Amino acid sequence: MLSCERLTVTYGNIVALDGVSLHVREKEIVSLLGANGAGKTTLLRALSGLVRPKSGSISFDSRAIDTLSPSMRVRMGLAHAPERRRIFPGLTVLENLTVATASWRRIGTSITDDLDRVYQLFPRLKERARQYGWSLSGGEQQMLAIGRALMSRPRALLLDEPSLGLAPRLSDEVYDRIADINRQGLTVLLVEQNTAMALAFSTRAYVLEHGHIVLEGPAAELAEHPRVRQAYLGA
Repeated sequence: MLSCERLTVTYGNIVALDGVSLHVREKEIVSLLGANGAGKTTLLRALSGLVRPKSGSISFDSRAIDTLSPSMRVRMGLAHAPERRRIFPGLTVLENLTVATASWRRIGTSITDDLDRVYQLFPRLKERARQYGWSLSGGEQQMLAIGRALMSRPRALLLDEPSLGLAPRLSDEVYDRIADINRQGLTVLLVEQNTAMALAFSTRAYVLEHGHIVLEGPAAELAEHPRVRQAYLGA
């Protein structure tokens, strides 16, 4: 469903990604692992169109999307929930969710079913629908960031550090909801520093170091790989 081939991204003289290739099949959860500065966030931003690659190709649903704007990629069904949530703090929960429907909504179109789906996944968002984004806890803001992405009616979802800054109980809750979303048919590519959590929920995984893919394979196999255990699992 989603792939890139020999993707290279630079910031001035700094090479953030160097010839990265990966693929995500329909209905998979694929995790992208690595230390800070490895290039994980840059890769998601390149896939969603927020960063222009120096070279390489990106395709979504067998269509080249290299030249498409971020908004066009959203219309095609590719949504991105960025690192550190990036919700609109001055808008209410409901307004944050509603603004994400701009990619498909027309005058007179109801969003009730879409809201109900998000509220079933995250009941606390319904309870706080009239609260402003800034007043939510970190866990609630993460739920809102994911819910807002879902309101764009995606077929593939890019998640950047969904457990960042959350207590273990809230991390578990967020990942349970990610699993629910995937069971409903949504494809997920996620960046995560909580390696054990990511591998437990993923089908496959890639390890990115210094802008290069150094390992890839089934998540269960990577969880037992000596390099992964030593570098990322503290074993």
